[in-house]
Amino acid sequence: MRRTLFAAALCGLLLAGAGCGSTSDADGSQTSSVATPTTAPPTAATTAPPDYSADTKKVCARLEKIFDADLENFGAELGKMIAYKEAKQADNAKTAQQAASKKLKGVSAQVRKETTAAQDPELKEAGASTAARLAKSASDTRFFDGIKAEKDLDKILQNAMTNWLTPVAGRCA
Repeated sequence: MRRTLFAAALCGLLLAGAGCGSTSDADGSQTSSVATPTTAPPTAATTAPPDYSADTKKVCARLEKIFDADLENFGAELGKMIAYKEAKQADNAKTAQQAASKKLKGVSAQVRKETTAAQDPELKEAGASTAARLAKSASDTRFFDGIKAEKDLDKILQNAMTNWLTPVAGRCA
């Protein structure tokens, strides 16, 4: 606080000093003049920031429903994929992987839709980030290839879920 006051006082002195000068009259005598500021320093804004809390609460409730239902459907398809991989049924595993990918892309689209309509610009940005992360994983074959057995699922999915949901979780907490 002292630094701020010191800086303000110093700026005031510099401005006052910059306006001081001397001029010569026609007879050679020196006169001094002091300039007075013509504008007042800007004042801090007194308007309160917009309150997005009611809208944010509604959007986050809809997101929670999406995450509960649709990520559960995604998980079911992953479970099928793992079962087929363990049974060495590559074609069925590939079909289940494609279905899981489609479910994840659907979650991404729904998150994008819900958060695009949000009033809070930070929630919109967080939703766009979450949607992009979901879509990226849905298209990433390495993500699915890393899940070969049930033991892989917890570790890989936990890390992925944290990555996907962190942006909106910060706004919906």
